[in-house]
Amino acid sequence: MLRRQTLIASGLTVVLLAAGCAATPDEPARAPDESAPSAGLAAFHEQEIEFEPCASYATSPADEELFDDERFDCSRVEVPLDYAEPDGARGEVALLRVPARGDKIGSLLVNPGGPGASGMVFAAALVDAWAASEVGERFDVVGFDTRGVGASTPAVDCYSDEETDRNEPPWPYLLSVTSQEEAEDVAGRCVEGTGGVAELTSVGSANVVQDMDVLRAVLGDDQLSYLGYSYGSELAAMYAEAYPQNVRAIVIDGAVDPELSEPALRQSQFTAFQKAFDGMAALCAEQDDCPLGTDPGGASAEFRELVAPLRDEPAPTSGGRALTYEDALQAMTLSLLSSGQWPALVEGLAGLADGDGTGLLTLHDLLLGRGADGRYGSTLDMDANLATRCMDNPRTPAEQDDLLRHARDVAPFMALGLPEDGSVYECAAWPEPVSRDIPWTTGDVDVPPTLTVSVTGDPGTPHQGGINMASRLGGSLLTVEGAQHGVALYGGSACVDDVVTDYLVDLRTPPEDARCTL
Repeated sequence: MLRRQTLIASGLTVVLLAAGCAATPDEPARAPDESAPSAGLAAFHEQEIEFEPCASYATSPADEELFDDERFDCSRVEVPLDYAEPDGARGEVALLRVPARGDKIGSLLVNPGGPGASGMVFAAALVDAWAASEVGERFDVVGFDTRGVGASTPAVDCYSDEETDRNEPPWPYLLSVTSQEEAEDVAGRCVEGTGGVAELTSVGSANVVQDMDVLRAVLGDDQLSYLGYSYGSELAAMYAEAYPQNVRAIVIDGAVDPELSEPALRQSQFTAFQKAFDGMAALCAEQDDCPLGTDPGGASAEFRELVAPLRDEPAPTSGGRALTYEDALQAMTLSLLSSGQWPALVEGLAGLADGDGTGLLTLHDLLLGRGADGRYGSTLDMDANLATRCMDNPRTPAEQDDLLRHARDVAPFMALGLPEDGSVYECAAWPEPVSRDIPWTTGDVDVPPTLTVSVTGDPGTPHQGGINMASRLGGSLLTVEGAQHGVALYGGSACVDDVVTDYLVDLRTPPEDARCTL
């Protein structure tokens, strides 16, 4: 799932709830398994980690500015390129640590989603939040770049910044690859840019989960405390099954539905995107000058009419670049992930109605991490997103056909950009098959209580996924009324933050049917 943290403060309604039963503070819910790693992996678990200033870890000017801060430090940890051959080639996982301010429980490993989102950027961007929270007082908050992302190696490289500006990478919600030859071109350029088949195909989640256990050991934690958003929920569930004895606490925010196949999940997302669009359009319709009209029922048609000319003639902007149809769709879909973005989205649509694409292109660049210099940062690396998805998720031609048909039926605001003559899965020519088990979690786990946070109107990871994930893990569910993709510890909800903090610090789970409201 795509996930961006825009860190926009929006007025959120808070509903307080009572705390549930607590385990003994600072103590794991059960003793760790005493089994040691295999002999081939012992050297990785026992390596010494040395932290240093983070400036040299930046991969873009935006990251350079963000990482130039004495409140955190960085390091790299060696991992096998292939865990089946630990004596073979190696990769490195880069991480950024915000040290605990007080009596430390341990490390809190965080993943912001994607796949392809930078955990280092996420942890650094939220340094003020950690500084003001009990979580930041009691934990070393550690954001890590998964394989293929940011400062970690191997680095996935499929498309240049200029090619990305020209919308050449396949956007997962436009189903834009229409032939096997195009799919072969996608795979070929990724193999060449990343340095070979072995490097490219090493970035699947099965390897990332094993990397997480190496990080746990190297950071000196007997058991893992983890906070994962969106795609990070998949890593959480896979880790719980692979290393149940090593789990202390797991928080999942925006769960990928473990009971759906990847194509079925995509179908649910198209449905949820349209629901979010309709909600945005209803708010817009309350304004006399709404660019989508005053009838929410006709908003999808109004949007299609507004953006249709971009297919032949992109709209001018104040910066000199033009807004393409693909740019507008990306700005729309990503903005729908948070209701806090909707006012800026409506403003951008109003500008486009007047012939100016500046507002929508500005949103597009913000959400995809494009800097003023034309370089895309590691906030969300779409090349790594592509490579990880291709190593994780199978999809048959029949499923691709069903997905395209479903998207046309349930997401009319997007229908104009969907291919008319069929679509081919962008991963159809990938050089290796998926590297994780399908289904990626079975529910056959025995772990301490977990906490899943799920927003009812989440278009990126629909709410049912949170219900199903909590059930699979046998853990607690915090239901959050609202329309947002991800909220814990950065979304401005004291209600959510209190529940998450109580759980992470004291292992206190909320009562059944606990709810918050944004």
